[in-house]
Amino acid sequence: MSRFESVVEEAAIQYFEALGYSYRNGLEIAPDGAAPERQSYGAVILEGRLRAALRRINPDLPAAALDTAARKILVPESPALEENNHAFHHDLIQGIEVQVRREGGVRGDLAWLVDFANPDNNDWLVVNQFTVVEGGNNRRPDLIIFLNGLPVAVIELKNPEAPNATLRSAWNQLQTYKAQIPSLFNSNEILLISDGTEARVGSLTAGMEWFGPWRTVDGEDLAPEAVPQLKVAIQGLFERRRFLDYLRHFILWETDGAWVKKIAGYHQFHAARKAVAATVRASRPAGDHRIGVVWHTQGSGKSLAMVFYAGMIRVEPAMENPTLVVITDRKDLDGQLFDQFCAAKDLTPNPQQAKSRDHLREILTVASGGVIFTTIQKFGTAKGERYPLLSDRSNIVVIADEAHRSQYEFIEGFARNLRDGLPNASFIGFTGTPIEFDDKSTPAVFGDYIDTYTISQSVEDERTVRIYYEARLARIDLPEAEKPRVDEEYEEVTEGEEESVKEQLKTKWSRLEAMVGTEKRLRLVAQDLIDHWQRRREILAGKAMVVCMSRRICVDLYAEIIKLRPDWHSDDDAAGRIKVVMTTSASDPEKFQPHIRGKARQKVIERRFKDPGDPLEMVLVRDMWLTGFDVPCAHTLYMDKPMRGHNLMQAITRVNRVFKDKPSGLVVDYLGLAEFLRRAVATYGGRQGERPGVPVEVALRVLLEKFDVVKAMFHGLDYSGYFSLDAAERLETLQASASHVLGLEDGKKRYLEAMAPLNKAAGIAIHLEGARILRDEVGFFQAIQKNLLKYTTEGGAKSGEELDTAIRQIVSHAVASEGILDVFGEAGLKRPDLSILSDEFLETVQKSPHRNLQLELLKKLLNDEIRSMKRRNVVQSRKFSELLERTLAAYQNRTIEAAQVILELIDLAKEMRDAPKRGAALGLSEDEMAFYDALADHGNVREVMGDEILATIAHELVTTIRNSVAIDWTQKESVRARIRTRVKRLLRRHGYPPDKRQEAVKTVIEQAEQVCKEWGEAA
Repeated sequence: MSRFESVVEEAAIQYFEALGYSYRNGLEIAPDGAAPERQSYGAVILEGRLRAALRRINPDLPAAALDTAARKILVPESPALEENNHAFHHDLIQGIEVQVRREGGVRGDLAWLVDFANPDNNDWLVVNQFTVVEGGNNRRPDLIIFLNGLPVAVIELKNPEAPNATLRSAWNQLQTYKAQIPSLFNSNEILLISDGTEARVGSLTAGMEWFGPWRTVDGEDLAPEAVPQLKVAIQGLFERRRFLDYLRHFILWETDGAWVKKIAGYHQFHAARKAVAATVRASRPAGDHRIGVVWHTQGSGKSLAMVFYAGMIRVEPAMENPTLVVITDRKDLDGQLFDQFCAAKDLTPNPQQAKSRDHLREILTVASGGVIFTTIQKFGTAKGERYPLLSDRSNIVVIADEAHRSQYEFIEGFARNLRDGLPNASFIGFTGTPIEFDDKSTPAVFGDYIDTYTISQSVEDERTVRIYYEARLARIDLPEAEKPRVDEEYEEVTEGEEESVKEQLKTKWSRLEAMVGTEKRLRLVAQDLIDHWQRRREILAGKAMVVCMSRRICVDLYAEIIKLRPDWHSDDDAAGRIKVVMTTSASDPEKFQPHIRGKARQKVIERRFKDPGDPLEMVLVRDMWLTGFDVPCAHTLYMDKPMRGHNLMQAITRVNRVFKDKPSGLVVDYLGLAEFLRRAVATYGGRQGERPGVPVEVALRVLLEKFDVVKAMFHGLDYSGYFSLDAAERLETLQASASHVLGLEDGKKRYLEAMAPLNKAAGIAIHLEGARILRDEVGFFQAIQKNLLKYTTEGGAKSGEELDTAIRQIVSHAVASEGILDVFGEAGLKRPDLSILSDEFLETVQKSPHRNLQLELLKKLLNDEIRSMKRRNVVQSRKFSELLERTLAAYQNRTIEAAQVILELIDLAKEMRDAPKRGAALGLSEDEMAFYDALADHGNVREVMGDEILATIAHELVTTIRNSVAIDWTQKESVRARIRTRVKRLLRRHGYPPDKRQEAVKTVIEQAEQVCKEWGEAA
């Protein structure tokens, strides 16, 4: 051992001693040592400590029973390491079954190897220089952690000064130990490798790619970079209370098909523990039953985090044997999650999956306990039926996976039925993409964020791989000569439709599906996709997914691909290199039939696609497999479907899973989704302060206020008949009520204006205790709203299907495809990471010889960034917009050359990118910096007043305006006037120049309208 490696070992021992572990040198306790604790060098368990611990922990068991328990551990039953380790872990957390003779005969009991409740009642020991001799092999791991004499952790350390002494070499060393001295690992729970600088934690069966860092000690904050990772890992994971929790709740074996041992990463460990504490609080009599939201980015092990949480809450004494109801909104996701819980049978034994609505109701009426899986659609009701009460117990926990998609139908629908059936249940959401809109909010429904694990942190921890982006637009042109015919035929097929419907159809078909799905374009996409994929496979073996806009396009694109590559096709599910995976219905056309498969056949395709060695390497999908579907070897996603927001994030993270030496995932874009990608990554990257965040209490206040406004419009009208069971009476009341509103002065306009904020607030707060009683009346108000909107609809409209077909035919004949445009390739640029304005990307742009294309690309990127910036900083966006316009005007007037304008645009891009960082020097947040700019943007104010005073005013402005905003404040002149008055007083008090005050107030109000838009809608 080198001198420096010895220093690392000594430091690790000191870390353990500080946690209360005893230390022994392996030479001292060796069979021939000064204080031997082993009978031979082949004995890896410290038997004396084990038997002493058994007596101490199980004082009520007789010696014979304790001897039986000790022999079961000392003499493993199987020659296979994995089987022995699985059996040991089961005994560790479930106890060892023993027979005890008591009065009345022999009875079964349990002997415990560890006291999980009392850390001090266990024996904690760290040992170095521990030599093991087995099968002629003589090995000496660096450090071994013994718990009650059992070697539960092995630590391998490397010299940070030696270039070849890497984490990989430490992992290789552990594999050698497993092969040559396997008895040491029969009771192993944790492996840790470190070179003194970095440290990684993994399981017995984990490949190097699954050894992850442990970045926090207490789970509240990440450890500073200056603290050695080895110290953080030891203090964070091996602290005795946390380590006992980890052993009991955060390790599982999957034994179906292969022996795989999985352990929690630090983010899963702390998230589950926080969630358990939040569950206990929320389910108490005074709790609001909103447990919270676990926001962990896709691919980081969210499903496993759910398993660990479920296993832990299931045995939490305060929950008194709870029933867990796991809710998804798609059959495939329900099946995938159910399989994951079934595989983790030591933590979540005997989960049940609801087969039908009746079966769901039957299994939910249990007295206590159980883990039940269902789609939320099974909480449906027949027309006119109210959902029955299933259980009023308060120890029912509803776990919603990807919680944001189907949990907002509180007036009428599944979410209401769920709460009617389980009125005292508590709710927790697990998601990679929460939403916080003004009418839908994941935290409003489920509670505040419990734990957040961002994309950037996941990539840094190597829990997911980085995703790159490549734009390959399939160029489509509508020839000028065809345009009059298209417009004329379009008007003909949409005759009689309401104008808004015609515009929707025009947008839907003329721009998207009809053009995207033309035979000419699909032929080009098929050829390009084949060529691109073959080049990808030369570099990296793996799988690809192609996301199409519709099932029709999936089928047609498949046909075009196999025309070019007939050898890729097979009618046999068990053969072929390409398949279509999609939902089906009885009315599907004939050409869909080869791709229609039942559940069993879908499973065959799924198993093949997940198998890295199977020749099936490409699947075409529309919606299926885009959520909760893990194929680690998939590395390329071809996007030919318009998507945005959380749906887009769900899709692209299909290729971010870690797999062996896979360096990254690639998104290939055929539709121009770059802007949507940037927005989605900005929203779900996890940066604080970028989410609108409407406090649920504020939404409740708005709901109650607007409810009174709408109800007042029915003054003097009895609408109770709407809630009758008699259909005729309901219909008559609906008609009379709508007529009543129309009879009021500006009735329709006033009613619809009042309903807009009511609907938004109801979407967030109607499920709360103070508003639940209003659900039926709000449902009536919404029915009137829908009825009023129908009064402008003309009769004689064609069916949606007829219109779709007619418009598709018009556009299909007129569109001419001009070939595939590789946007970045044409410009001579490498594909960028999703963070477009990086130094690497801008440097690549500068070196490209294709000036005009570069110019267009940069102009678009900068315009997008300026538009995005305007939402946060009016003055900065105005400044950059003016700079961009000035530069482009100079170029158009030929006062500067293309090369020069590109350099200026690159400098502008860098300045824009770095602009948000300016506030750090002044100690200002992004919002405060925006108001600082609004104040400093007037003459020589900054020189006169100085940065410090302006920063103070900006800070006070944010506080003042935040406390002043109210619902719709930008439209209420009285509120605007009040805010203006407060701003003027604030400027006067700090001595802001009088001749600049009026301009400053105007700019500040303009800035407030942008930055505070979310505050105003929420207040």
